[in-house]
Amino acid sequence: MVTEVQKIYIREDNKLERLIRKPIFWLAFTMLVFSYPIIRSVYRTLPPPLPVHGEVPAFNLKTEFGESLSNKDLKGKVYIASFFFTKCPTDSASRMAQLKKIQKRVRGLGQNIAMLSITVDPKNDTQNVLYKYSRELKTNPHVWKFLTGEEEKIRTLLVDGFKVPMGQYKKLEGVVLDGDVPELYTIDHSDKLVLVDAEGKIRGYYETGKNDINKMMIDVGLLVNREYQEYEI
Repeated sequence: MVTEVQKIYIREDNKLERLIRKPIFWLAFTMLVFSYPIIRSVYRTLPPPLPVHGEVPAFNLKTEFGESLSNKDLKGKVYIASFFFTKCPTDSASRMAQLKKIQKRVRGLGQNIAMLSITVDPKNDTQNVLYKYSRELKTNPHVWKFLTGEEEKIRTLLVDGFKVPMGQYKKLEGVVLDGDVPELYTIDHSDKLVLVDAEGKIRGYYETGKNDINKMMIDVGLLVNREYQEYEI
């Protein structure tokens, strides 16, 4: 009777299998995983600083609450300026709807951000009118201010400071609504949004379309971010 000898072959582990069984491998792996985001943030390429288009001069206007608001009160805040009047017969409603969306998007920035809507019709847009208007829009007064003041001071601030146009009162003729001919008027003004940094310098002009607003929100984040401000300096 022939006895068959059965040989049992045990496959030797390859180098990779031997490596992953060692505790040192997992220690090194864990350190790499957790340190990668830090290393990436240190060596990331920062975007170039936003251009400077000018500096907003000193101003002092009245809010919808009758309080004074000056450029000194905005020191250290990034802010978005817009221009309007409450009786605008054209696109005021759609622009305000876009600004309400922006208000929601900036709420996580806390005290670092502000929104200013400056009337180009201060004779009609008194403090009381602006208060009622802002309440109807359900705006957050801690972030979004509606401003009025003397007409010539506002004109100088817009034209020479923000570098946006402000036209004269112009009555609209031949407009019929529901069989009536209401007394409508317009005042030419810019529909652009102006981004101003914490030092009062103008850093960008934006339309109210989706793409431009998205671009503006990125730029707002860059200006508010402390590391970016230090990088600029």
